[in-house]
Amino acid sequence: MSANMVALAYLVASVFFILALKGLSSPESARRGNLFGIVGMIIAVATTMTLTENWMLIIGCIAIGGVIGTIIAKRVQMTAMPELVAFMHSLVGLAAVFIAIAAINNPVSFGLPEVLPPGSKLELFLGTFIGAMTWSGSVIAFLKLSGRMSGTPVVFTGQHMLNLLLAIVMIGFGLWFFFSETTNWTAFIVMTAIAFLLGFLIIIPIGGADMPVVISMLNSYSGWAAAGIGFSLGNPMLIIAGSLVGSSGAILSYIMCKAMNRPFLSVILGGFGSDGGTATDGGGEQKNYRSGSAEDAAFLMGNSDSVIIIPGYGLAVARAQHAVKELAEMLHEKGVNVRFAIHPVAGRMPGHMNVLLAEAEIPYEQVLEMDEINSDFSNTDVVLVLGANDVVNPAANVPGSPIYGMPILEAHKARTVMVVKRSMGVGYAGLDNDLFYMDKTMMIFGDAKKVVESMVKAV
Repeated sequence: MSANMVALAYLVASVFFILALKGLSSPESARRGNLFGIVGMIIAVATTMTLTENWMLIIGCIAIGGVIGTIIAKRVQMTAMPELVAFMHSLVGLAAVFIAIAAINNPVSFGLPEVLPPGSKLELFLGTFIGAMTWSGSVIAFLKLSGRMSGTPVVFTGQHMLNLLLAIVMIGFGLWFFFSETTNWTAFIVMTAIAFLLGFLIIIPIGGADMPVVISMLNSYSGWAAAGIGFSLGNPMLIIAGSLVGSSGAILSYIMCKAMNRPFLSVILGGFGSDGGTATDGGGEQKNYRSGSAEDAAFLMGNSDSVIIIPGYGLAVARAQHAVKELAEMLHEKGVNVRFAIHPVAGRMPGHMNVLLAEAEIPYEQVLEMDEINSDFSNTDVVLVLGANDVVNPAANVPGSPIYGMPILEAHKARTVMVVKRSMGVGYAGLDNDLFYMDKTMMIFGDAKKVVESMVKAV
């Protein structure tokens, strides 16, 4: 292909990527958005293959990766999606590092001068350290989300100063690499090693409750790493795709920060979640709560005018979304106004609950975001909380609480609250929930799917 044809093909692929992002902005158009993304990637890969003679090697690698990806996609449960996304982010960062190493080792094969110009060195430096930090940070996020590592923040004295010192040293070696007349492998390797370590240290002080923000932040980092490498290789497709991922991830991080009342700058620097220590479970104080059965809950909902259902991670674990849909349909047939309230960080990944409800084909018009529905709780007869904890915790309104200031779904303002949980255990933030001990609250213990199925039978 001529240079003009390649540029045109990359431009067309970029348009498809932009359309994919637009489609993914709404559950109703998400399938179409995914299709646009697939078409754009096919065009981009096919165009790239025309630029090399090693296209058989590329096809072989794509086949191997495709088989591995297909097996993982078929086996992974919806509840494991957050850690899968974190793991995939780590691979993007690691790929950026490997590409930079290959480009420095043999720049001519990447269309670069044999002696790398300063601009290329700077771009490779940026792409490498961002990619390295993305890889190690994503690995820690994966370990925390999958339960292989405790979600409790790991903090120690002088942590921020150590991170700052490492960042300065990393930049120093990067500048040494940049100003060296020849390829300075020592400076590059040390800089990369420190970047890997820094990514690890930035994520370990972040608590498990903040992992949804971490996922979107690392998503942004992986995009910027790809864009940096794209500048080095003079590949406009990689620049555009990386920039789209980086900017959309940054916007999502901002939205998540706002939803959790976290300073955006602290998120970018990886320092949030480390202040205030580990949340407590109430100091072991014995509190009284009221419990009931699924049949009691069914009677109350069946005789109410309005019901708001709040899904949480417990619903995802139990895969109760289809049973919940059946319950909502039966209540609707009895004249009950049923709606679903979604907190921006419900579950362990942005949009986690939206995906589950969409999978059960619950009508989109019944699914409302926090800002849309919070004012309605005070006029609602019954709120049914399914496995959610931190996002409905009134402690967010109490000064001094570890989650003080975090916007929550105001379920405590409803006339009656019913909470389905396996036990009285604390949530992902490690904080006891005052909602469970209110006089208006009835606790229903058990697996969310089995409890909801019992409600359906009773209704």
